[in-house]
Parts: sequence; structure tokens; C-alpha cells
Amino acid sequence: MGNNVAEMLAELRADHKNMTLLLNLLEQEANRLYEGQDADYELVYDIMRYMTVYPDAVHHPKEDRVYAELKIVRPDLSKGLDRVLVDHRDLAKLGMKLRNDIDSIMAGTALRRNVIVADAMRYVQRLRDHMHWEERDLFVRIDEMVHDGHRLIVDSVDHDSEDPVFGPEVEEQFGKLFKSIQQTLDASHM
Repeated sequence: MGNNVAEMLAELRADHKNMTLLLNLLEQEANRLYEGQDADYELVYDIMRYMTVYPDAVHHPKEDRVYAELKIVRPDLSKGLDRVLVDHRDLAKLGMKLRNDIDSIMAGTALRRNVIVADAMRYVQRLRDHMHWEERDLFVRIDEMVHDGHRLIVDSVDHDSEDPVFGPEVEEQFGKLFKSIQQTLDASHM
């Protein structure tokens, strides 16, 4: 990725599409629980493990980096965007709460369905709202910064990391998750 703003923004947009796929799977499993059916807790666990090791640890820091650059280069465009950092912290907390719920269930602890459903749906809705806001507002402002000629991010801190599911190689621990995504995509093209 390096420090090219346009390339970074393209990667962030691709990440949003990928995260949307996972949120759809998570919502499906939460709906199964809500309807009294059994959920695939291993799938939910894999989704939340991914969400806490890639979006929370790599994707959001990239967005923070671009936002920081926007504040430096175009302070006029950064007004009203302070919620970026707050949203990322809140999403990380919600994600860890749900991941801990699933960890508890997989360890044999009984949790009420309504707690899991509520935590899952809160996380799904909050992340969807956040991504929509970024696409409509933050990313539009960054596009303007790029259009005005700003190409490189001064901050040289490297937040680069390959996506363990959607990157060039699927990490072994995410194999089942990748297969679930493929099945979902195949089913949607029928």
C-alpha cells in the first residue's frame, strides 16, 4: 500500500465491500438465533476473529491515518469528522464484546440467545452505519483532497498488513470462513 492516498482509499473501499459480506453472514446467523434455530457458532467466531484482527487492527488505523493527513493538509475539509476516531474505538469495543460472547459459548458457558442476537445486531448496524457515513462523507472529502493534488501521506507509520481472508492468500485459520463466503457468493449468482 505505501503512502499513496488514492491507492489507500481504493483499498479502504474494497475492505468495506468485504466487511459488508461478513456483516451479511453475521446477520444471517443472528437471525437464525432470533428465529429459535441453531447458529453456526464456529462461523460467527471466525467472522468476529477476522473483524478484530483485520478491520480493527489494520483497516481502521489506515482510515485514522488518512483522516490525520486530511486534518493537516486540508483542515477546512476535516471539520466535523472527529467522530472517526470515536467510532473506531466504539466499534472495537462492540466487536470484542461479541467475540467474547462467542468465546464463552464455545467454551460451554450458557448465554441467553437474546443477548447474543442483540450484541450481534448492534455490532452489524453500528458498523454498517459507520461505513455508509465514511463512504458518503469522509471518503468524499479525501477524494477532494486527492483531486486537489495531494497524493502522498506524510505519516510514514506503516499500517500495512495482508488481509487474512481477502488478501492474496487465505490464512489457514480462516479457511472455513473463506469457504462460507464463497458459498454465499456462489448462491447469490444462481
